[in-house]
Amino acid sequence: MKKWLEKQFQLSSYGTNVKTELLAGLTTFVTMAYVLATVPSLLGNAGLDRNVMFTAMILLIILTTCAMAFYTNRPFALAPGLGSVGIVASMISNEGISAPVAAGVIFWSGVLFILISFLGLREAVVRTIPVSLKQAVSAGIGLFIALLGAKNCGLIVADADKNNMAFGDLASPSVIVAVIGFIILLVIRTRNVPGGMILAILITTVIGIPFGVTELPSSPFSLPAGIGSQFMNIDFIGALDFAYIPFLIALFIPDFFSTFGTVLGVGAKAGYLDEDGNLPGIDKCFKVDAIATSFGALFGMPSMTTYLESSAATGPILIFIGINMLSSMSKIHYEDLTEAVPAFICIAFTIFANNIANGICAAIPAYFSMKIAAGKVKELSPVMYIMVAVCLLYFYTLI
Repeated sequence: MKKWLEKQFQLSSYGTNVKTELLAGLTTFVTMAYVLATVPSLLGNAGLDRNVMFTAMILLIILTTCAMAFYTNRPFALAPGLGSVGIVASMISNEGISAPVAAGVIFWSGVLFILISFLGLREAVVRTIPVSLKQAVSAGIGLFIALLGAKNCGLIVADADKNNMAFGDLASPSVIVAVIGFIILLVIRTRNVPGGMILAILITTVIGIPFGVTELPSSPFSLPAGIGSQFMNIDFIGALDFAYIPFLIALFIPDFFSTFGTVLGVGAKAGYLDEDGNLPGIDKCFKVDAIATSFGALFGMPSMTTYLESSAATGPILIFIGINMLSSMSKIHYEDLTEAVPAFICIAFTIFANNIANGICAAIPAYFSMKIAAGKVKELSPVMYIMVAVCLLYFYTLI
């Protein structure tokens, strides 16, 4: 088995081994486990059968993640993007769009992904992004991860009275457990304990039981619901109505840039990027992601996208990993304002606007404008002009 794994995944060439990969895989699973509760709940509130969607989602996660592993040999997991889930849930519950039509819109957005990916345009876009913005994406994702962890445990909350973020209830059990878990993680990492991440998760989970934060299941086993009623419940033709184009764009652009940001951000931390900040074989990652979106639509599942949580775990783990990812900021050329300011915008608006795609789409027009103002038009490739137009179109759909 070890020989087969080495031949298939070339573990030694990446400086890893079977034990490390098993621990990393388990950590990723624990990290992504929250989608098992959030996604079916959101879709259930929109009128879909949450038990059916739960089963369909698990099968899709397994199939698409395995496809990513065997085709690309990259440790990126796929699952429904929460942003896409929110859009689809809103289409059904708020806009009155039927579930089959919504599934059709997801499908056609996936087809658009596929065309762009297999024509090589996606890789061309990634290579057009300047190195400074690629490093900023990694740092922005780091802060996004840290903030996500802080919000998940209640350490940071939205203060409606002051219209900003603030500390939550610092005496709440969830915050206390998270702080204890963070301290445990710092000690474990400082001591370089093997499998420190997953060990910290397990210890924190056990500590959470007496605090009432960790809830024990009422039953350890439950048979999965069938997915026959949901498969192919899709309206391909109805989804082509011109009125649904804004929704198609709203699904397509964030998924495009979120996948781009996640792959580069996590890839940078893993040491996969070359000297120009590019990820060799990134086109394969995009192809799997694109096909996964259309395939998932056949089950009514919102865009299957490469998951940010492929890099870490929840709560204090997310905060710690987020801090580590800020190291990419050291590679930004701060002496050049045309590089530094767009990089800052990318990082800042990823956090301020609470979305990776928002940060990237704000930074690209800023970079474009400053290069023109500085008389550095030659540094802008033709693809950059198209990307600026796409970013502006994205913000128009938000308006």
